[in-house]
Amino acid sequence: MSDLNQTPRGSRLHISFFGRRNVGKSSLINALTRQNTSIVSNIPGTTTDPVFKSMEILPLGPVVLIDTAGTDDAGELGLMRVEKTLEVLFKTDLVLVVVDPVIGIDDYEKEILNKARNRNVPVIVVVNKADIINKEIVESNYMPETDEQPVVIVSALTGQGIEQLKLTMIKNAPKDWTPPTIVGDLISPGDTVVLVVPIDLAAPKGRLILPQMQTIRDVLDNDAKALVVKERELKSALESLKEKPSLVITDSQAFLKVDADTPGDVKLTSFSILFARFKGDLKSLVKGVKAIEELVPGDKVLVAEACTHHRVEDDIGTVKIPRWLRQIVGGALEFEYSSGIQLPDNLKDYKLIVHCGGCMINRKEMLFRIEQANLAGVPIVNYGLLIAYIHGILKRALKPFNIEF
Repeated sequence: MSDLNQTPRGSRLHISFFGRRNVGKSSLINALTRQNTSIVSNIPGTTTDPVFKSMEILPLGPVVLIDTAGTDDAGELGLMRVEKTLEVLFKTDLVLVVVDPVIGIDDYEKEILNKARNRNVPVIVVVNKADIINKEIVESNYMPETDEQPVVIVSALTGQGIEQLKLTMIKNAPKDWTPPTIVGDLISPGDTVVLVVPIDLAAPKGRLILPQMQTIRDVLDNDAKALVVKERELKSALESLKEKPSLVITDSQAFLKVDADTPGDVKLTSFSILFARFKGDLKSLVKGVKAIEELVPGDKVLVAEACTHHRVEDDIGTVKIPRWLRQIVGGALEFEYSSGIQLPDNLKDYKLIVHCGGCMINRKEMLFRIEQANLAGVPIVNYGLLIAYIHGILKRALKPFNIEF
């Protein structure tokens, strides 16, 4: 099956497995998936860093399973591994705490349970290795102590309890883990949606970028028609339509031309603004736009991207956005850049965070990043909102969502 036909990682339920070294986390993942997904060994500490694996588990559907290092890892390197393990909670929708039936729930397990509860992440306690201990003893030891979350007794070795665990996972998975629709609530069946897709150096050869593909699919899933054009073909495409489209969606970098070529009575927005809502909190990010007006020369600005990619000439994050912001401020700004799985620790040092659309992370992680910025007292905005504001068309771009600026 082509990667283009697979559910993107950011739209999958993220399930994390926590527990001591050699408690059987990797074996449990293999039992759930009925595949040798994770490396299994009797040597403690075989899993050193979080391992992400996109899978299909029936009847749960598309998921990402996250195998973590043992929470009792020792030594300086071990403590670093534990820190990485705990960071996984920020992108987790469902936690499985795997427990050794002999050791039971001790400080290591309690730390995970408490951290998960504090983040309102549902937890299942999984007592593994049931094949080596009496079930009645396990139940008497664990049921009273873990009455705040379900307990399932399994054996990853024999398969005992695995089906019951799947049912428990379905029952306890968050009801709202699936992101909201990208565009479906803004259109009606039979509508025509025009999508403006510039083909530039940053576009993967032979493919459209992920937000464009997902938006097209969402248009079709909602029984509307998708007309895809490049920016220089938009005007003639609109003139050829018998009826006006219900919505025009553009790549943010083509905002100015698309705004000029789209009649004022046709709604217009961008892929990036759609994803500000789809992956995060649009209203919070709109508030961040106002901070642009308060920037002064010398302020520090963080440009954050959720993934790493090859930078091209006139790159949006490292070239265009810094240039536009300097022009608005009328002087030099100090820009720093981050990419990958987490934001830097020194968020309070910045006057503004400019974040990408977040297409490669799940909604839970994007919301956590917004929360991090809020706790640090730093305004955060995403690429599309900033570009619309700079070009003076933010009010128009927000009209489809009934949000005032």
